[in-house]
Amino acid sequence: MHQTPLDAQHRALGARMIPFAGWEMPVQYAGIVQEHQAVRTAAGLFDLSHMGELWIRGPGAAAALDAALVTAPSRLKDGRAHYSMICAPDGSVMDDLIVYRTAAEEFLVVANASNREVVAAALAERLAGHDATLDDASLRTALIAIQGPRAVELLQAHTDIDLSPLKYYSIAAGQVCKRAALIARTGYTGEDGFEVYLAWDDAARIWNHLLEEGKAAGLVPAGLGARDTLRLEAGMPLYGQELDRETTPFEAGLGRVVKFDKDGDFVGRAALEAVKDAPAKVLVGLRLTGRGIARTGYPVYLPAAAEAVGRVTSGTASPTLGHPIAMAFVPAELAAPDTALEVGVRADRVPAVVIPMPFYRRPT
Repeated sequence: MHQTPLDAQHRALGARMIPFAGWEMPVQYAGIVQEHQAVRTAAGLFDLSHMGELWIRGPGAAAALDAALVTAPSRLKDGRAHYSMICAPDGSVMDDLIVYRTAAEEFLVVANASNREVVAAALAERLAGHDATLDDASLRTALIAIQGPRAVELLQAHTDIDLSPLKYYSIAAGQVCKRAALIARTGYTGEDGFEVYLAWDDAARIWNHLLEEGKAAGLVPAGLGARDTLRLEAGMPLYGQELDRETTPFEAGLGRVVKFDKDGDFVGRAALEAVKDAPAKVLVGLRLTGRGIARTGYPVYLPAAAEAVGRVTSGTASPTLGHPIAMAFVPAELAAPDTALEVGVRADRVPAVVIPMPFYRRPT
């Protein structure tokens, strides 16, 4: 079981630690709801050092990634990023990724912790024949995220670059607390914020400093529990729940990321072209209108029907909205907004209705 460079800090803060994707990670500190609300109203500080950081470098890096992924990293300008996926030949999702182009011949691919080794192996295989190299920097890279409406002001005081012009899904090299860092305007909460990539040994100093200096403005440490409820409200998928080897991007409502118009072939292209217009299932948002909370794996029914027609992938009692929400896979003919369904919550059948996602959008 790996420990992040902030393990001692989490324990000193009274975090409840759990095993997650081969790591010991904080699931909560003061409480999931309190941490969730802090991110929506002020800011939260997250340790994401378990994520995978894979560097692809060389004259052939852009072409290699175009062939390996469903997106077109070659179209990224230096300093920009996009959401991507790596698919198997059958079109199923091996992982969802963020791809940053840090220079003309250099890309940072960020994978989920649970899939880091799988993604690294697949990329290494798919780089064959291209003038490009792979460097797995995951175990020497720390990642700290500051998320929330006050993230800009809280981080700006401790960095040497002007954060205001940094666009969403952009990345820049600079310093944080006088230590070298890559600062990305990305996140997984539905709020504005930044993800800061650092040397492993610099993480504790920067975490402590940001937390102490931001305390008066409402900055709190936040764990995986709040990260999950935040991303669910924002309609963001989680690998292993909305995405897996049984699901294509089109079934997950993310077909827009697949770039059939790019030059050359890519792994999974033929399979994805075959299913793009007729997905076997569709991911929908649900609002439960009765008493009960939907959880991963709960069955979804048509009212009064005996057999389940779908399953819940993620669910919670939304701290922001004040009612239960869920994502679920259902047949395409049941995906229209306002479709009445039921969720099996233990021995009960709880009424639910299909609603658009995301469930929450931050104020503009």
